[in-house]
Amino acid sequence: MTIAIFLGSLIGAMALGIPIAFALLVCGAALMWHLDMFDAQILAENVIHGADSYPLLAVPFFLLAGEVMNAGGLSRRIVNLALIAFGHVRGGLGYVTIFAALLLAALSGSAVADAAALSALLLPMMAAAGYDKARSAGLIASASIIAPVVPPSIGYVVFGVAANVSISRLFMAGIVPGIMLAATLCATWWWISRNETFARPPRRSLRDLLTAIREATWALVLPVIIIVGLKMGVFTPTEAGVVAAVYALLISTLVYRELKIADLYGVFARAVQTSAIVMFLVAAAAVSAWLITVANIPGEVVVLLEPLIDSPTLMMMAIMVLVMIVGTALDLTPSILILTPVLMPLVKAAGIDPVYFGVLFMINNAIGLITPPVGVVLNTVAGVGKISMDAVTKGVIPFMAAEFAVMFVMVVFPDLVMIPARWFY
Repeated sequence: MTIAIFLGSLIGAMALGIPIAFALLVCGAALMWHLDMFDAQILAENVIHGADSYPLLAVPFFLLAGEVMNAGGLSRRIVNLALIAFGHVRGGLGYVTIFAALLLAALSGSAVADAAALSALLLPMMAAAGYDKARSAGLIASASIIAPVVPPSIGYVVFGVAANVSISRLFMAGIVPGIMLAATLCATWWWISRNETFARPPRRSLRDLLTAIREATWALVLPVIIIVGLKMGVFTPTEAGVVAAVYALLISTLVYRELKIADLYGVFARAVQTSAIVMFLVAAAAVSAWLITVANIPGEVVVLLEPLIDSPTLMMMAIMVLVMIVGTALDLTPSILILTPVLMPLVKAAGIDPVYFGVLFMINNAIGLITPPVGVVLNTVAGVGKISMDAVTKGVIPFMAAEFAVMFVMVVFPDLVMIPARWFY
């Protein structure tokens, strides 16, 4: 009955068009009423305490860093480097998209920001070169979701706080899976485009390549600073967000000089707006998370899935299928906040490594960003690229299927994630 009230109130509120943060509050209030403990003051206190977390300070700083990178020319230089390096090969603009998305992911941590930048810079170029626009848009969308998987992922920060798992270890464990997703997209793009004849840009000279590397060096240094700093214990993930934001501001204003003082207000305003949305979601979800624990919903779910507890692989398979279904209706952050307190007891009972689970959970939720009908990244690519949602959805299907396939390969072979994770950490 408790599970029915939890799901019914949440889904019912969303079906009425209530924003997800307020739907979470409605869900929390419904659970409090069912448990005969409704108190508006307790509700408000849990909202306040939900956002009162030092590690969550990383979220606004990484969001600010992403905004500054897009406005300050760092993202454009990354794309230009990829274009000069790979643009001349068959289907080269597709590989440019994937390579640029991987590099941008290590800068921003935001799939939506990367999708907007890549759609604006590369989609017109691909259409002009004769690439199928729907397929190109699908590739951009599927490559953009690498951002939540590799550091500095905002999703890992939220999950780490919600699950009480080391954010630094999550960052390190996400590096190789992110590269595997990029390699999978490259293989899928090669297979799809192997018989196509595209207009190819001329091969650029070694001098042009070296010039592009030199211009992009300041942007390329940032992920190195973050990864090395975390591995060596120089700073925490929260402090890494500050480092990223300050570094991006200095490079954009003093080195590249593309970000003017007059532009800073707009950049900060966009970062504040996005941060407010994310943090309010976190705060509202804290109410539901607390009541989920009080109502012992995780215990009821553990009982339902008890036959699978002795088989970690089957348990992970079942969880991944559940998250796939939820991902069709929820955005990444709400999905993390709602499912984490329910699933973590299952993960611990089955003896699954929480860091390994966190990486697979993040990959699944990231793919949910390109899963219709809600897919936020699909909507971003459609809006920025001026292409219909149906066309983007059709174009993304083969790439989305490939990403789900590699995710399930990681479920069957956990060492693909854990062996590199141990080395990096």
